[in-house]
Amino acid sequence: MTNQPPDPRSSMWAWTAHHLRFQRIERGLTGDAVAKILNCSRSTISRLESGESRLTDKQAVKLDKVWRTGGFFTYALWYARLAPDPQWLSSYTEFEARASLIQMFSGQLIPVLCQTPEYARALLLAGRNADVEGDLAKRLARQKILSRHEPPELWILMTENVLTWPVGGTETMLGQLTYLKELAERPNVVLRIVPRGSGESEALDGSFKVITVREGEIGYIEAPTGGRLVMDADGARALRRRFERIGAKAAPVDSTAGFIERAMEALSEHSGMA
Repeated sequence: MTNQPPDPRSSMWAWTAHHLRFQRIERGLTGDAVAKILNCSRSTISRLESGESRLTDKQAVKLDKVWRTGGFFTYALWYARLAPDPQWLSSYTEFEARASLIQMFSGQLIPVLCQTPEYARALLLAGRNADVEGDLAKRLARQKILSRHEPPELWILMTENVLTWPVGGTETMLGQLTYLKELAERPNVVLRIVPRGSGESEALDGSFKVITVREGEIGYIEAPTGGRLVMDADGARALRRRFERIGAKAAPVDSTAGFIERAMEALSEHSGMA
C-alpha cells in the first residue's frame, strides 16, 4: 500500500514528494514501474512519495529524461536545498529513532542525546525558548533510544572546549560531566576528545551528525536557527569522511575518562569546591 504524501505546503521537499506521486498517477504508472525507471525497490518509491526519503540528483535527472519534464525534478531539488525546512527536526528525529549507528561531532555543546535535564534546561533558558519544559520533555524523550533493548552504536567526537564550558553553573556542569563519564563506559558508546592543542582542523567548522538507517546514511548539519538534513548519498558520505578526518586528531578512547576528570577537577578548584 502506498504511503500518503506529506502536505505540499509544509516544505519544498514535501512539495517535491507530493508532485512525484502526482506525476506517477497522472501517467497511470504503478510504484513498481517507477522503481524500474530508477533501478530501485518498490519500497523506495513509497518512501520517496511519503517524504521519508528524498530524491537524489541522479534520480531526478532520470525522471526528467524519461518523463520529459523539462528539468522539473532537477530544479525542484535545487530550490528545496536552498529553502528553509520547517520540518527539519521532525524529519531528523524520525531517522534518529531508528538508527543503528549515530556518528556525531560536537564542538561547542554536549550533544542532546548526552545531556542531563539540568544542562538541557539551562541551554533552553539561555535560548529564550517559549516552552522550556515542553522542549525539555522532547529532548529527554529522544534519549530513550539509548536505553532500548538494542540501542544504536553512538560514536561521539567532542572538543575539549565542550568539557570546560560551565553551562548552568558548577553543580549542573559537574553533574553533566559525571553522567558523560558514565555514558562513555557503555558498550555501545565510543566517546573521544579532540584536544585543544590539536590546532586548526575541520573541527572548527561546526557540529554535524551522520546517521545510519536501513536505507543508508543521512547527514545532518547543525545551525543556530535550525538544522539541515543531507539526504543524498554523496553529501552524507562527505560528512562521514569529515568525521573520520577529525577523528584522526582525537585522543585515544582510553584517555577520555582522564579528560573528563581533569575538567571536573578544574571546575571544582575554580569554584572553591575542592
